[in-house]
Amino acid sequence: MAWGKKKAGRKEPLFGLPAALADLRLTAADRIPGGEDTPKRSAKSSAKRKAGESDEEPPRERKAPAGRSGAKRRSKARGGFGLGRLVYWGAVLSLWGVIAVIGVVIYVGAHLPPIQSLEIPKRPPTIQIVGLDGSMLAQRGEMAGANVALKDLPPYLPKAFIAIEDRRFYSHFGIDPVGILRALVTNLLHRGVSQGGSTLTQQLAKNLFLTQERTMARKLQEAELAIWLERKHSKNEILELYLNRVYFGSGAYGVEAAAQKYFGKSAKNVTVAEAAMLAGLVKSPSRLAPNRNPEGAEARAQIVLAAMADAKFITDAQAQASIGHPSYNVKPAGAGTINYVADWIGEVLDDLVGQIDESITVETTIDPKLQSVAEAAIIDELAAKSVKFNVSQGALVAMTPDGAVRAMVGGRNYSDSQYNRAVTAKRQPGSSFKPFVYLTALEQGLTPDTVRQDAPIEVRGWRPENYTHEYFGAVTLTQALAMSLNTVAIRLGLEVGPKNVVRTAHRLGISSKLEPNASIALGTSEVSVVELVGAYAPFANGGFAVAPHVVTRIRTLSGKLLYMRQPEERNQVIDPRYVGMMNAMMRETLISGTARKAEIPGWPAAGKTGTSQDYRDAWFIGYTANLVTGVWLGNDDNSPTKKATGGGLPVEVWSRFMKTAHEGVPVAALPNAQGNWGLSNLAQAASQVSPPTPAAPGPAPASAGGYRPPPTRANVRPEAAAGLDGWLMDRLFGGNR
Repeated sequence: MAWGKKKAGRKEPLFGLPAALADLRLTAADRIPGGEDTPKRSAKSSAKRKAGESDEEPPRERKAPAGRSGAKRRSKARGGFGLGRLVYWGAVLSLWGVIAVIGVVIYVGAHLPPIQSLEIPKRPPTIQIVGLDGSMLAQRGEMAGANVALKDLPPYLPKAFIAIEDRRFYSHFGIDPVGILRALVTNLLHRGVSQGGSTLTQQLAKNLFLTQERTMARKLQEAELAIWLERKHSKNEILELYLNRVYFGSGAYGVEAAAQKYFGKSAKNVTVAEAAMLAGLVKSPSRLAPNRNPEGAEARAQIVLAAMADAKFITDAQAQASIGHPSYNVKPAGAGTINYVADWIGEVLDDLVGQIDESITVETTIDPKLQSVAEAAIIDELAAKSVKFNVSQGALVAMTPDGAVRAMVGGRNYSDSQYNRAVTAKRQPGSSFKPFVYLTALEQGLTPDTVRQDAPIEVRGWRPENYTHEYFGAVTLTQALAMSLNTVAIRLGLEVGPKNVVRTAHRLGISSKLEPNASIALGTSEVSVVELVGAYAPFANGGFAVAPHVVTRIRTLSGKLLYMRQPEERNQVIDPRYVGMMNAMMRETLISGTARKAEIPGWPAAGKTGTSQDYRDAWFIGYTANLVTGVWLGNDDNSPTKKATGGGLPVEVWSRFMKTAHEGVPVAALPNAQGNWGLSNLAQAASQVSPPTPAAPGPAPASAGGYRPPPTRANVRPEAAAGLDGWLMDRLFGGNR
């Protein structure tokens, strides 16, 4: 044991709670600082702490002033923590964004047809309608011209589309991020959608595979298909497909169809200015179609020319020359009456060839020259006299005696009304129906010289009258038909039987329902123009029934024959003797009767006028051995005209058309028109003046076959001037008649 050292006492071990609390000491840091009761540290204790001597209280660390070093450390800690969290969450969000994009792509792709089954779809079928001379008359369906190879087009044509629609076409992969960004910026600056970011490939994908709806799903599908197209086809193949499929307005698909539609030429021959106009149409085909909005189309073309010059596709001089002197030769919008023919063909195609799934050419019987003459005759006459006579519409059908339609006009303006008044409309034919009554009478033993009484008649309370309230007494059937005497027609109808008259009309070609009553003799049952003209054809061909037709052959564009009209079996529906009698009788209508204005120099012609109740319909059906033509004039709402009769406007239209149609055609006589009834004396006798002989109603005996002079009366007025049967129908159905 060393001296001078204090002997250490024995230290007993502690267990339990005392052991746990043995080392527990309060330090200065555990005390509440700043209190008045806290003893001040003595200089001695401070010195001891500096010397390392022990004390009951360990020395308390001195706090740094707030806002200095501690604040710096805390800001550094917070700054490091914020940047790290930003990087972390940025990475997380980016990862989820990539996952979301992949999910959207998978979802959109799942709603597309399988890529391996996607093929460039066939072009929609087009119906090309050509005339008798092989010229193009009209097109139906989606007007798609033949595919044109890119190498066959002038180089500035495809470049015009690239300049205005997709300047980076040859550098992108189907989608142009630069173009999309540029479009977004432009749209934001303009606060609206002023520019699109779709590439030519995207537009092609939309045209080939998708609908035109403007949805995000469709845009995403469009993008995926554009990438697929870029992988499957070369740039030039895509551009060629685009040019042959894009829509140019007015039903035209592809540059060839558009060039033919608007400029009347092939796309191979368009000028720089025309190429710029075509490229400008893609933005808004319906609004900018040059045949509807030439000013808008030209303004857009100038923008395209400027874009082509900016892209160095053409020189500035070329652009200025095209802008300053455009060479547009825009064809007017299709309002021609040939469209009525095209519509009629569309109605019968299904019966001829069934459903079509490829483009076809329909060869027709239409003569383009005669069609133009017929159109001009209807339009010009109505333009000159429609107000005077309160007539707003007209129709004309001209066919050969075997039923081949050479011209058809269904209205004065197709763009205003597509209703075909030649085929679809049915109107009362008035006295133009009387030939069926007289033919029935001839077939029952009467002759053109048979005499019947033109006198007042009453049928079950109905008292039909002649227009002038005067009557001719005993007249021949020839005289009665030429002058359109209504009481004689009614007597004949009752004598032969209304049902027999209906049978005769149906046998000759009338297909409409006819009411077998007493008034049938005055044409009170409605018929269409085309069927009435067709029913007159047997008079012009010797008595054979015809079926009016316009289609002769149908072929595919590759030349495959789908349909050819076969010669019909000739069905004799009128005995040749009666054909000759009817032709001689109806020829007098043009010589001395109600159609005296109708004439074709050098040609024997025959026909019959007709005027319905209240002058609502005016008709003339006339024919030669070369052509049968019918004209109708009236109003769609069936309102009365201002005394327009069959012997007036219809005869004028008919004469104008038929004179031109027979120029240069060898003259031919009407079938079996020779007779021994002394008809040559009729005109002379009709000029004689004497008071009419009163006669009691009822049939008179037939003549012995000799010629009987016609009735005479001062100032005899034919139907053309007096509207005889029109007045009678007015009396028959009017409220005060």
